[in-house]
Amino acid sequence: MKPFIAFTAFALAGSLAGCAVGPDYHRPAPLPAAPATATFSDGSTNAVAWKLAEPAAQLPRGDWWQLFANPELNRLEALAVTNNQDLAAAAARFEQARDLAAAARSGFYPSLTAGGTPNGDVTRQRTSVNEPVSGNPAGHAHSYDTFTAPLYLGWELDLWGRVRNVAHGAQARFVAAADDLESARLAVAAEVADDYFAWTALNTEYLVITNTIDTYRRSLELTQNRRRGGVVSDLDVAQAGTQLHSAEAQLPAVELARAQTLHALALLCGQSPVDFTVTGNGADLATVPAVPSIVPAALLEHRPDIAAAERRMAAANADIGVAKAAFFPTVKLDGLAGFQSVGFDSWFNWPSRFWSVGPSVTVPIFTGGLNRAHLAAAKAAYDETLANYRSTVLGAFVQVEDSLAAQRLLAEQWSAENAALLTARQTLAIANNRYRAGLVTFLDVATAQTDSLNHERTVAQLSGQRLVASVNLIKALGSGWEPVAPELKRK
Repeated sequence: MKPFIAFTAFALAGSLAGCAVGPDYHRPAPLPAAPATATFSDGSTNAVAWKLAEPAAQLPRGDWWQLFANPELNRLEALAVTNNQDLAAAAARFEQARDLAAAARSGFYPSLTAGGTPNGDVTRQRTSVNEPVSGNPAGHAHSYDTFTAPLYLGWELDLWGRVRNVAHGAQARFVAAADDLESARLAVAAEVADDYFAWTALNTEYLVITNTIDTYRRSLELTQNRRRGGVVSDLDVAQAGTQLHSAEAQLPAVELARAQTLHALALLCGQSPVDFTVTGNGADLATVPAVPSIVPAALLEHRPDIAAAERRMAAANADIGVAKAAFFPTVKLDGLAGFQSVGFDSWFNWPSRFWSVGPSVTVPIFTGGLNRAHLAAAKAAYDETLANYRSTVLGAFVQVEDSLAAQRLLAEQWSAENAALLTARQTLAIANNRYRAGLVTFLDVATAQTDSLNHERTVAQLSGQRLVASVNLIKALGSGWEPVAPELKRK
């Protein structure tokens, strides 16, 4: 008994103070030669300075869509948060990861089970006549009942950190699942905003085309009246009719795109497209939020995909520890106690008690290369997660660069296009006056009208694209940029 007590005390001390054989985890640099600081340039003369961000997806990102000051967008975002089925699936995956992490932590504690003996708790059995007794056949058989009520105790002593690494890996994957849920929320919210702005831009295009069709129809009537008066020829009438029908042909394509975008919004909001509606029209496009002159680098740390990639790397590192622990002996403390009797009436009598306790040691002597293969696979899996992490960080920098460039260039294009639209309207007014005066043919009017329509549609499209670019910048940063701390504002 004393050797057993000594061994148990030694094993318990080793379990508590044992060292994990796996590698210690250290977050690597996103790139092999990453600088201490990085710079995002929006393509202008003024660069925006950034520091190298560390994953911190738990930082609050808030209702960033309120930057656009659009009540209908706020309503749609609220619908999507509560009803989107992709978010519901991501939430279910998060719950699974949380439960798996709890299951992994159970390995730290002893397990205690009742019943479940190999032969059952109540058995009837018969011995063999030829059962060996002292090397000779018994010569007779016995039939008897066995009543057993056992309790099993098992506890793996975590001498090499296998249980710890399993728990650490499961916990890291649980945190990654939480970050994945935040990624899904960010993606759905951004998609809702993108589709809403696309829908409002299409509404503006629709209004432009319908108004233009009314104008073309009046032009055709005017031309027909002038033809009856002998002022113009049939060619002018044909040109006016062609222009009208060409504009009418553009309308169904815009209506189809608008309907498809509305249906996509319904899906994002978890609603049936049959009765789903969006209030407002293309005339009330949201306000394009101004990007501050300097954006705090902490915003990039909001990106949950970066945090999830980093946590998966930590989990893969823990898996290496699990694979290394398989090369070492597995030490368990096993216990068995209960009541056993050949008669039901004496089953739970105190003399029917039994117990046993002792350690068990499993030593891997030859596994045919299994443990070595598992270790190599774990190391390769870690290298994969490392590459994915670096790719995610690098992709984040690229996305921010693209979004900043889009912000500036689309604003310049929108301004130039508005100036071109103003000139086109002036040209159209001059052409109409000259046509009524009989100085030009309707071809000049038709050309000016078509040019004006094209610029009207381009302005509407650019307005929507600027809003979408703002959403893409917010998505690339992982959050909005309000409020900006005073010390971060350029003086």
